[in-house]
Amino acid sequence: MRIIGLTGGIATGKSTVSHFLATHSVPIVDADVIARDIVRPGQVAYFSIIDAFGPGVLDFPDGTINRQRLGGLIFGNADQRRKLNSITHPYIRLEILLAVLSHFLRGDRVCVLDTPLLFEAGLYRWVHSVVVVYSPDTIQKERLIRRDGLTPLQAQLRIDSQMPIERKRTMADFVLDNSGALLQTRRQVEDLLAKLVPSPWLSTVVWGLLLVPAACLYGLLLVFRRVDRWRRVGLLTTRALPSEAVVTAAAAAINAQIAASHAAAAAAAAGGGGDGGDGGVGAADGANGKQPKLVVANPDIQGGAAPAAGPATD
Repeated sequence: MRIIGLTGGIATGKSTVSHFLATHSVPIVDADVIARDIVRPGQVAYFSIIDAFGPGVLDFPDGTINRQRLGGLIFGNADQRRKLNSITHPYIRLEILLAVLSHFLRGDRVCVLDTPLLFEAGLYRWVHSVVVVYSPDTIQKERLIRRDGLTPLQAQLRIDSQMPIERKRTMADFVLDNSGALLQTRRQVEDLLAKLVPSPWLSTVVWGLLLVPAACLYGLLLVFRRVDRWRRVGLLTTRALPSEAVVTAAAAAINAQIAASHAAAAAAAAGGGGDGGDGGVGAADGANGKQPKLVVANPDIQGGAAPAAGPATD
């Protein structure tokens, strides 16, 4: 089974490409969905996030994590982002591996790992080919402002929290230009699948050779997940949620902290002090000098501007 890593930047259109792949019955392992699942109430990462960031990240009374409030804490704050990543990434990797093994055991010929942090989290080492969905950063920002109703500063902070899209493009095996119309993006996806899906006979041979070890690994990982949950949370133990007054007060403190951070960033930007962020990734990730084997370009794009009719967004 060929594993394809699909990534891009925020609002480059990665979700659009993932949807097109799904219409061709390509299995998708969506890291964003996994990231939401592992922080549901009762999960190990859920309790770890509360311990690390306090009850202010919760919504009352259901006890779910307020992703917008937590996102406000980590965007533009490298230390907080690293703290959150250290909690969630091990569980995300475990669930990704289980999902990929499941597709292999079912006999799928190809599987797509869809994640915006393929390079930042080091997951590109797990895949056979890396596909980057590309749009210029100016179009990223325009789409993000329009889609999420953000201010230009808020949009830029979210873009800066990831590796720059230009760097990702240089590290890709294949690049899909998603600056233009949906039809052009769909055609690029179809051309890409024709190149990457392995032949049935080769997939069958590999499946037969690796079936038993893959099944054993899958079973061991399931046991590890169960034991880890029992060890960290307790098999039957439930933790009481903080009171409404505690959650409300803590949430107000976090909101004030976020507002102060945005005000400081705005002041720095007005004074020309912004450096654009480090993208949350070590220098080694962008220094391998790899160039794309194929750039699937959009012939309708002139000067990097999106055409008026039907731009593809994330």
